[in-house]
Amino acid sequence: MGDLNLLTRLIARASTGKRCFSQVGFIGLGNMGSHMARNLLKKGYKLVVYDVNESAMSNLTKAGADKASNTAELAKDVDVVVSMLPSNQHVLDVYDIKNGLLSSAKRDTLLIDSSTIDPFVSQTVAKNAGEVGARFVDCPVSGGVNAAKDGTLTFMVGGSKENFQLAESFLKSMGSRVVHCGDVGMGQAAKLCNNMILAISMIGTAEAFHLGQKLGLDPKVLADIVNSSTGRCWSSELYNPVPGLLDNVPSSKNYEGGFGAALMSKDLGLVQSAAIKAETAIPLGSLAHQIYRTIVSHGFAKKDFSFVYQFLKGQK
Repeated sequence: MGDLNLLTRLIARASTGKRCFSQVGFIGLGNMGSHMARNLLKKGYKLVVYDVNESAMSNLTKAGADKASNTAELAKDVDVVVSMLPSNQHVLDVYDIKNGLLSSAKRDTLLIDSSTIDPFVSQTVAKNAGEVGARFVDCPVSGGVNAAKDGTLTFMVGGSKENFQLAESFLKSMGSRVVHCGDVGMGQAAKLCNNMILAISMIGTAEAFHLGQKLGLDPKVLADIVNSSTGRCWSSELYNPVPGLLDNVPSSKNYEGGFGAALMSKDLGLVQSAAIKAETAIPLGSLAHQIYRTIVSHGFAKKDFSFVYQFLKGQK
C-alpha cells in the first residue's frame, strides 16, 4: 500500500508540472546524451552521470553533475535513470540484473531508456526490471543533435499508462513533445518505423537532386519547386543533402555532425530484424539498409546520413 501511495503522489505532482524526482542518474553522454543531461542540470535536477568515456563525464561534472564509477553505483540513490546508449548489447549490459544498474536499483525507481534498440530487447529489460520492483519505459527520441541541445526532442514512450504519467512531465525537461505509443516496445516500434521512412525519403531526395543536376537543373530552383509541390518532405525542406542550399545542416558543413551513416545503418538493421520477426515485407526499407551499409563499408560511417547524395554522385 505504501508503494502505491508513493506512486499516486508522484503522478499527482508530475501532472501539476512539479519536479517529482530528487536525484537523477544519466548513463550515456554521447552527442545526444550529453545535451539531454545538460538540459536536466539547467532545469535544476541533481544529476549523477556515468559513461565509459572519462572526458565526457568530466565535461558534465564541470557543469555541476556528480559522477559514478559504474552503473550499479549510479543506481543506488537515484529516483530515475535515463540511458542513451548505442546498441542492443550496450543496453543489456547496463541493465544487467546481476552486475548492472538493476543489481542496485531501488524499488519503484523509474528507468527510462532513450536508446534506439530492438523492441524485443526493451521488453526483456522491462521484464527484468519488474523482477526487482523497478519501473521501465522505452523512450527513443526524434529530432537529432540540435533538438537535444535546444530541448525540443520528441519522446516516443512505450510502457504502462501509470509509468508514462510518471515520466511525462520529467521528459518535458529535455523535449517539447511526449507521446505515449502503447506498451513497452512500442516507443521503439514508432522510432524504427519513422527512421525507415526518413532513410527512404533521404535517398529519394538525393536521387532526385542528383538527377536534376545531371539534367542541368539548378538545385536551388529544384528545391524551390519541390518544397512548394508534392515532392516536399523533411529531407528536401529542412535537411537538404545538397551543399549550400541550407545553412546549419550537415551537407553545408562537409557532412559533419548530425546523424551518422553508421547510426542510420544500425537503425535500419533493427528495422530489418523486427520485420523478419513480424513476418512483414519491407522492400524499400531493405534496399535502404543495403545502401547505408555500403556507404559505411566505403569509409563514410561518421559522415551524416545525408552524405548519400555524394555517394550517389560517385564519391566512393
